[in-house]
Amino acid sequence: MAENPVKWLFLILASCLCFAFVLSESNLLIKKTYIVQMHKSAMPASFSSPLEWYSSKLKSVMSDTQSEGEGDGENRIIYSYQNAFHGVAAQLTEEEAERLKQEDGVVAILPETKYELHTTRSPMFLGLEPEESTSIWSQKLADHDVIVGVLDTGIWPESASFNNTGMTPVPAHWKGTCETGRGFQKHHCNRKIVGARVFYRGYEAATGKINEKNEYKSPRDQDGHGTHTAATVAGSPVRGANLLGYAYGTARGMAPGARIAAYKVCWTGGCFSSDILSAVDRAVGDGVNVLSISLGGGASSYSHDSLAIATFGAMEMGVFVSCSAGNGGPDPVSLTNVSPWITTVGASTMDRDFPGSVKLGSGRTISGVSLYKGRRLLQANKQYPLVYMGSNSSSPNPSSLCLEGTLDPHVVSGKIVICDRGINPRVQKGQVVKDAGGVGMILTNTAANGEELVADCHLLPAVAVGEMEGKAIKHYALTNGKPTATLAFLGTRLGVRPSPVVAAFSSRGPNFLTLEILKPDVVAPGVNILAAWTGELGPSSLPTDHRRVRFNILSGTSMSCPHVSGIAALIKARHPDWSPAAVKSALMTTAYVHDNIHNPLQDSSTAAASTPYDHGAGHINPLKALDPGLIYDISAQDYFEFLCTQKLTAMQLKAFSKHSNMSCHHNTLATPGDLNYPAISVVFPEDTAISTLTLHRTVTNVGPPASHYHVVVSPFKGVTIKVEPKTLNFTRRNQKLSYKISFTRKSPQTMPEFGGLVWKDGVHKVRSPIAITWLPPF
Repeated sequence: MAENPVKWLFLILASCLCFAFVLSESNLLIKKTYIVQMHKSAMPASFSSPLEWYSSKLKSVMSDTQSEGEGDGENRIIYSYQNAFHGVAAQLTEEEAERLKQEDGVVAILPETKYELHTTRSPMFLGLEPEESTSIWSQKLADHDVIVGVLDTGIWPESASFNNTGMTPVPAHWKGTCETGRGFQKHHCNRKIVGARVFYRGYEAATGKINEKNEYKSPRDQDGHGTHTAATVAGSPVRGANLLGYAYGTARGMAPGARIAAYKVCWTGGCFSSDILSAVDRAVGDGVNVLSISLGGGASSYSHDSLAIATFGAMEMGVFVSCSAGNGGPDPVSLTNVSPWITTVGASTMDRDFPGSVKLGSGRTISGVSLYKGRRLLQANKQYPLVYMGSNSSSPNPSSLCLEGTLDPHVVSGKIVICDRGINPRVQKGQVVKDAGGVGMILTNTAANGEELVADCHLLPAVAVGEMEGKAIKHYALTNGKPTATLAFLGTRLGVRPSPVVAAFSSRGPNFLTLEILKPDVVAPGVNILAAWTGELGPSSLPTDHRRVRFNILSGTSMSCPHVSGIAALIKARHPDWSPAAVKSALMTTAYVHDNIHNPLQDSSTAAASTPYDHGAGHINPLKALDPGLIYDISAQDYFEFLCTQKLTAMQLKAFSKHSNMSCHHNTLATPGDLNYPAISVVFPEDTAISTLTLHRTVTNVGPPASHYHVVVSPFKGVTIKVEPKTLNFTRRNQKLSYKISFTRKSPQTMPEFGGLVWKDGVHKVRSPIAITWLPPF
C-alpha cells in the first residue's frame, strides 16, 4: 500500500515536467515584435532594394516548417525603416531572433517596448503676448515654413486652434500626406494641419486588432492628449478660450504660424516602440523641422533605446527633437529621454492658479485648488458632515484612497469625504465618492506630492490641498465628535508669487547613464495648462463624464515639452540655418534661475531652492533665446565621439553610424564631459591623486560681429575654478573661440555642488549651469 502514493507522486511529477517542457517549447514558438537594425552599407549588390535584403535575412533564420507555411520573410515584416533608422520591425520567435543576431549586416535586435504618455496663460507668462507691431507674432511669416511633427494620440481637426485662415500655402519641402480613416478625411488637413498619419501595426501585434467601433483607427484624437500638445506647440489664436469659465482669455500655441504634422502612435493600451520608431522615421522623410514627443518608456542604455537611436538619425538630418522628462519626480534619478541630442524638458508652474477653499466646522479656512464647475454647489453658509475612512497611520489604505468599491454608502452618503492621493486617478476618486452618495471631496496630498497642488475638473464639488493642511484636516475629522466642512470655488487668480516653481512630479536628475551630461536640459510650463481638447471625451476623461468642452486644463511634462517644441520652431524660423544643437544651446544659455520675487527657483516638493538636477539650465526665456549672443554647437560626429566614450562595442556604435564613414577618432573628445554641451558637469573620481579636471568648450558668435565677452564663475566650497582665457574677443559673426575650465580639488563634499558660468558682453548673458559630483555617488 505504501508504494502506491510514491508511484502517484512520481506520475504527477513526470506529468508536470512534461507539461512544463511543452509550455517552454510553445513559448519558443511564440512570435513577438523585434526591431531589427541593419547596416545598410553591408547590403550585397545582388539585392535590388534594402527591403529585399531584409526579407532574405529573415527567411534565412525562419524554421523550415514556418517558412513553408508563411512564404518569404516579408510576411513577417511590420515596418520597414529607411530615414532616421535602417531596418525593420518584424515578428520573430526568440530562437529566430537569436539566430538573426549572428547574421552579417545585423547591427542590433531590440525587443518591442511599451511607452506611456507623460500627462493659455503660458504665452503671456513667457513674454510672448502680442503687443501690436513690436511683437514676435507680427514678424515676417517665416515661421509658416516650419513644420512640427507631434507624436501623440492624434488630433481633433475641428478645434478652432487649428484654423488656417490667412496662412500661406504648404511649404514646398513638405512630402507628407493626410491619411484617412474613420472620422478623418482629406479635408481635415489644411494649411495648419499639413499632415496626419497613423501607426498601429506594433500595437496590434502586441494586443490584437483595434476595435474600430470603440477607437478611431485614424488620425482622429479620441484621448485629447495629442490635440492638447499640438495646440500648445502651434495652435492658432482663439479668443475667449476657457474651461467652464476658468482660465478665460486668448489661447494660442508657442508658434502660432508654424505647421503641425500629427503622427498618431498611442492607443488605448499604450504606445509601442516599433510604431514610435516608424513615426520618427516617416516624419524625417516627410520633412518636419521639429519633433515633439511627450512620452517615454523605461530607462535603458543608449544602444538599447530605439528612440535614442532614431532621434540620433533625426538630429543628423537637422531635426530638433524635444521630449518630456517624465513624471517620476520628486524621486532622484527618475528621468527618461536623457540622450544628449534630445532636449529633455521638465515641468514648472506659472503665475496662474485656480483657488478653492475648505472651511472646517472649527472655523478654520484652508486654501486649496479646484476646477469644479457644476450644478451641485455646496452652500457657503452651511456645514456638511465630514468623514475620513483612514486612520492616524501615515500609510494610506484602500478606503482612505477612495478606490473603487471601498466606500460604504451608509457611512459616506450626504457627507464630504476626505480622499488621499495615490493609486487611482484623482478625478476617479471623486467619481467613487459620488457613486457612494458623497456630496463633496477633499483631496489630500501625501508625502509623495508634498505641497504641490494640481487642479482637476472634478465631477462633484472637490478641493485639493497640500500634505500639511491635509494632515490637519484628517486630524480634525478623526478627533472631533461631529466634524463638518464646506467647500468654496474662487475662480481664476493671476500674478501668483512665487512663480515659476519646479513641479514636484517633474522627473529629476542626475542622468544615471552619463553623469557628465546634465539633465534635464530646461523646465517649461507644465502645470494647469489650457489648450484644445477632443470632442470625444469630457474634461475629466472619465467615461461617466458627459460634459463636452473645447479646451481643457492638464498638467505633466507632456505639457511642458510642446512649449519647448514651439519655441524651437520660433528659433528655427528666425535662424533656419541653425543646427538642433544650436537651437538647444540658445534655449539653455538664456534660461533663468530666479522666480518673480527674485529668489532662486523653488522645488515644489520641498519649498527649498531647486538645483540643476531639478531644473537643468533653468526656465525657458523665449525672447532671449531668439538672440542668445553665443551658442555651443555640436555636430553629429561630435555626438558620435561622445558615444565612443561610453564603452559601447563596435557593433553597438554601428547602431548610430548609419553612414559608414562615421568612426571614433578618439583624439577629439578625451572624456564625455568634453562634449561641447551648454551645461557643465564635473565628476571627481575616488582616486584622490587626480586633483585637477579640465574641460574644454567652444562658443560661436551669433551676435554683433565685434563682440567682447568676459567670464564670471560661481564660487564653490569643494574646488577652485580657473577659466582660460577670461575674455573672448570676436571680430566677426559665426567666429568660433575656445576656452578651458579647470577644477582643482580643494575640499571634497559629501553632496553635489551647483553653480554657474556666465559669459557677459553688456547685452547678453550666456549662462551654463555647473554641477560638481564626487564619487562614489551620494
